[in-house]
Amino acid sequence: MKCEIISIGDELLIGQTINTNASWLGEKLNQLGFDVVHGAVISDEKKAITEALDLCSKRSEIVIITGGLGPTKDDITKQTLAEYFETDLVRYEEIEQKINTYFTLRNLPILQTNKDQALLPKSCKILNNTRGTASGMWFEKNDVVFVSLPGVPYEMKGIMNDHVFPMIMKKKGEGSVIINKTVRTHGMGESFLAEVIKEWEENLINDGVKLAYLPSPGIVKLRLSVIGKDKVLLSALIDKYIEDLKLLIPKQIYGYKGDKMEDVVGELLIKNALTVSTAESCTGGAIAKMLTSKSGSSNYYHGSIVSYTNKAKVELLEVLENDLDNFGAVSQQVVEQMALGVKEKLDTDFGLATSGIAGPNGGTEEKPVGTVWIAVASDSGVISKKLNLGYNRERNIHVSSLSVLNLLRLELLKTS
Repeated sequence: MKCEIISIGDELLIGQTINTNASWLGEKLNQLGFDVVHGAVISDEKKAITEALDLCSKRSEIVIITGGLGPTKDDITKQTLAEYFETDLVRYEEIEQKINTYFTLRNLPILQTNKDQALLPKSCKILNNTRGTASGMWFEKNDVVFVSLPGVPYEMKGIMNDHVFPMIMKKKGEGSVIINKTVRTHGMGESFLAEVIKEWEENLINDGVKLAYLPSPGIVKLRLSVIGKDKVLLSALIDKYIEDLKLLIPKQIYGYKGDKMEDVVGELLIKNALTVSTAESCTGGAIAKMLTSKSGSSNYYHGSIVSYTNKAKVELLEVLENDLDNFGAVSQQVVEQMALGVKEKLDTDFGLATSGIAGPNGGTEEKPVGTVWIAVASDSGVISKKLNLGYNRERNIHVSSLSVLNLLRLELLKTS
């Protein structure tokens, strides 16, 4: 079944609020086998809403609408829907009582605008909101389902999970299913990756599997999708192609679906009962933040030394002053000493280090902005790598952090 998502709100259009509702709905609907064909963000205006509803009803069988159900004057969705479906707004006493109870329990005054949230279109099926005061609404017209939900994310998600998902799944029946699986890669740009896996991708197309490249700084996600009747066979087909992909780019694949590089590394460290510490210059603690974002990271992460100045590198990590003078802070010699130094100081199995020019200023002809050295030290020695990135400071910090964690990941795989 084809679905569309309409997000209502001027705050979404002007970028004041990020539209997390649409991304959550799209992901969940797709997982349940619905074909999400269109999404729109529109203003809090009657004309915009009715035009969007007209368009959606011609393309899809299910339309999910979020926003515009609050108690203020700019929330006009409910009134517009009543007119669109040629019905009256009626007051539901049980809904008004629920609203009264909601405010009483919180010792809050009840305004008439709050009470008027019990005014709902007579022809709709009311979807109970146990997390707030704006009820959801279910309409049907010309074999198309229209669902209107509050824009508050946790309220919207609650109504979807409690009511809408079960109801639309019942309507969907045993039709086609959509299977999606995502492979996460690092270390190879989108265009180069596409060239390496070109033949593999052609075979995908022949089997009716759709491939999407989803690049972001330092990461390229590959999403494989297929539509059909047999969920088990479709899933097995995608799994087969993922196994083939592992043979083509074994070093680049670090995880699947929502796996984060720092979590993958943490699991490998726990599995092998190993520890790590970090010495950061240009990344300024970003690697430490990533590693400590996971609960229980103290089992494998001992700490960080942010040695931003040459003085700190010498005094805290025992980097040789002569090497700083001769090669500079952004050099293989210095970053390797930083990795060894933090490993020794914090008594860990691995020491990670970064030193570079994050930008946008500070580069030279010999070492332009985006030049970064990373290193991993262990009892077996030190490995290092030079990165040539761009001029965006945030991107350089993020990619450098990912890259040194990936370097550690590859070393850990050797011990597994």
